[in-house]
Amino acid sequence: MGRLGRLCGCATTAGSLLVLALAVVACGSEQDNPPAAEPADSPPAAAKPAGNVLELGGEAEGVAVDPADGLAAVAFRDPDELRILDLERERAVSRIPLPGPARHLEMAQDGTTVLVPIEYTDELARFDLAPIAARGSGPEDGSGGSGTRNAIGTGDFPHDAVEAANGTIFVGDEGADTVTVIRDGKVSGSIDVPEQPGGVATSGDVLAVVSVAAREISFYDTTTLERLAVLDAGAGPSHVVAGDDGLFYVADTGGDAILVYDATPTGGGEPRFLDRANVPGSPYGLAIDNEHGRLYVTQAARNRLVALELTGAAPRAVGSYPTVRQPNSAGVDERSGEVIVAGRTGGEVQILDPEAEEAAGT
Repeated sequence: MGRLGRLCGCATTAGSLLVLALAVVACGSEQDNPPAAEPADSPPAAAKPAGNVLELGGEAEGVAVDPADGLAAVAFRDPDELRILDLERERAVSRIPLPGPARHLEMAQDGTTVLVPIEYTDELARFDLAPIAARGSGPEDGSGGSGTRNAIGTGDFPHDAVEAANGTIFVGDEGADTVTVIRDGKVSGSIDVPEQPGGVATSGDVLAVVSVAAREISFYDTTTLERLAVLDAGAGPSHVVAGDDGLFYVADTGGDAILVYDATPTGGGEPRFLDRANVPGSPYGLAIDNEHGRLYVTQAARNRLVALELTGAAPRAVGSYPTVRQPNSAGVDERSGEVIVAGRTGGEVQILDPEAEEAAGT
C-alpha cells in the first residue's frame, strides 16, 4: 500500500479512484502542514555578549527563574541535567541529572518548583529549588541537590508545561497532538489540540496552546477545559508567554514578528488577535517581565536580545543587546530585572542587567 493508503486507510485500486480522490480531501490536514519553524542557525558571535557569561559546557536550552531565592535553572544536554545558578554570585551551585533531554523549563505557581518535560521518556519531572536556596551558595554540588518531587507520565514527546492559577498543570505533548491535564498530582485527562503543540501558557483562567505545525493558537478554559477559540498564529509560530493582563505573546519565528492576542477582551467575547510587532532575525526565545512591563525576545539569526515595552497592544522595541551564540532560550528575574540567556552552541549562560546596559549605552 502506498504512503497515502497507509496513513489514511484509503483504497488505492484502479476501481477506487473516486474514493481516493475524496480521501485526499478527507484525510487530516495535518499531513499537508509544512514543517514547524525552527530557530535560525546562529553565525559566530560578532560582538562581546552583554553582561557576564558562564561557560558551563554541553548544550544549554531552557531557563526558569526563582526570583524569591535568586536562583535560575538551566537545562543542558550532553550530559542531560539541570544546572542551578546563584544569580547574585553568578555561578553554578548545583547539578541535577535528568533521565533525558529537556528543552523547556517553567516555574510552578509556588515559585520554587521547576516543571521539566522530559521529551524522550514521556514524563513531567518536578524539582524543588528550596533546599538549594536553604543550603546557600557553596561549591557546586553534583549530588542532585533538590531531588525529584515526582515524575508523572504524559503523552508522546512532552515539550512544554505550565501550571495555571487554579493549580492545574498542562503539558503540551508535541508528538501526540494533545495536552495532558494534571490535577492533584495525577493525570486527570487530556485535550485534543491542533497539530504539534509546541508552547503553552496561562493567564488567569485561560490556557493558550501554540500548535507549531498547524500554525494556530487555541484557547481553553483552565477549569472546564472548554475550547474558547482557535486563531491563526502567523507564518511559523514557536513559543508563547502570557502577561498578567490576559494578553498572550507569540514568537512568529517564521514570520519575524511577535503576535499579540487578547484572551479577555473588554466587554467580553472570545479571545482575539490584537496586534503585531516586527522583530526580524528569527525571534525564538521569550521571557516576560510583568513587574517591569517588558518582553524579551532572542534573535537567533543575529545573536541578539531585544527588549520590548509592553503597551497593551503591539510591544515597542526599547533596547537590543548582544548575546551568546544560538540564544534559543531566555528567562527573567522579575525582582531584579536581570535576564538570563542560554546559548545552545557552546553551553554558555549569559546574565545581563538591561537597565545597566542601557545606562552604559550598550
